[in-house]
Amino acid sequence: MYHATLRNRRRQGILASTLALSAIGLHAQAPPPAPTDFVIRNATVMTATHGTIDHGSVWVHAGKIAGVGPTVNAPSSAVVIDASGKYLTPGIIDPHSHSALGNDINEATSPVTPSMMMIDAFDNSDGALYQALAGGVTTELLLHGSANMIGGQAVVIKNKFGLSREAMLFPNAPRSIKFASGENPKRVYGGRDQLPSTRMGNFEIMRQSFEDAKNYIATQDAYQAKVVKGDKDAVAPKRDLKLEALADILRGKLLVQIHCYRADEFLTEEAIARQYGYKIRAFHHALEMYKVGDQIAPTGTAIATFADWWGYKDEAWDAIPWNATMSMREGVRVALKSDSNDYIRRLNQEAGKMIHYGGATEDEAIRMVTLNPAWIIGVDDKTGSIDTGKDADLVIWNVDPLSTYARAEKVYIDGDLFFDSSLPGFGTTHFHGVMHTSGFSGNDDEIGDGQ
Repeated sequence: MYHATLRNRRRQGILASTLALSAIGLHAQAPPPAPTDFVIRNATVMTATHGTIDHGSVWVHAGKIAGVGPTVNAPSSAVVIDASGKYLTPGIIDPHSHSALGNDINEATSPVTPSMMMIDAFDNSDGALYQALAGGVTTELLLHGSANMIGGQAVVIKNKFGLSREAMLFPNAPRSIKFASGENPKRVYGGRDQLPSTRMGNFEIMRQSFEDAKNYIATQDAYQAKVVKGDKDAVAPKRDLKLEALADILRGKLLVQIHCYRADEFLTEEAIARQYGYKIRAFHHALEMYKVGDQIAPTGTAIATFADWWGYKDEAWDAIPWNATMSMREGVRVALKSDSNDYIRRLNQEAGKMIHYGGATEDEAIRMVTLNPAWIIGVDDKTGSIDTGKDADLVIWNVDPLSTYARAEKVYIDGDLFFDSSLPGFGTTHFHGVMHTSGFSGNDDEIGDGQ
């Protein structure tokens, strides 16, 4: 009852804010064009790759970082932004979000739905994107839910709230697909007396799916061989989108992201991946990684985990707040993620907890919400750190971003200003339409489930 009341109050507050924002947005003026060159000077620059630069400068040219250091050789015509007393970080990156997907994150009619595309459910007018932007989030991996053992294909966005859906897609981002093991699939389908209802059933479904994919690949290869030999009677196999997606996993064309909590299941998932010849990019949630980090680190699989959430389901009872830093010390690449429209705007604070829990350094904490999640998504060569040549995805903070008092003041994406807290109203620079007012989408009622 308490939680229901709290949720109702929260939704009423959000709806009121959304309506107010809509009204302001309807009368907003078009923002001035982004300058081709600008320099942010005198900031404490937290680069994520080469330490922190006191009183540093970052030169942005045509949407890219053109220079970073104590001084930069920007042209005299560059616009200067004085960030004295402020902090500058790469944009925050969330590797596990369901924002702007409404109630359509699970096609819970079959435990294997790899051809489902989250782009088909993406609503770029959803106010959850604004919340994330105001928290400094510049990139998100929007994932399928966790009802199915093999779910759907993700979409990667740059959080350019106010622009078109197409303009928000991260250019040339790799494809990802989400798997889920453990409680969720067996609860969803076991409640219907349907396979899977146990962990054994979960993994049997995975193995059978990849056996089907191997047969599909063999059929296609046999057809191509006939074509090469000039067989004019060769009949092309019928295209099957589900098997095609599974085949793409085996061909290494999809990054595999797996919802998984328990230590024993990490090892089983890795064994299945070895058996069928694909790589796992990251375990998501991964609350028991501290138990087997030494065994997972050599595989190269990363984790996207919570800072200190625990106990919200059976699989989460063995969670400890030291998990992230302990796993990192074992050699596992660690990212923090939200899985929530609420916590997505506080990922910087979640990173700050890592200093308290386990003694992470500031650099390590910052990387957990910038460069490491960028690697999980496969875009770390473009964003996630303040380095010359990377996209100018930057956040200016009022104080140290790892502090509970931090708030994002300006958020740049590709060198364009998308959020400015000094502006009247809600700080949006590109929003001019009507945001949908049916409430904010996604999962913030049941942390960690994604369904």
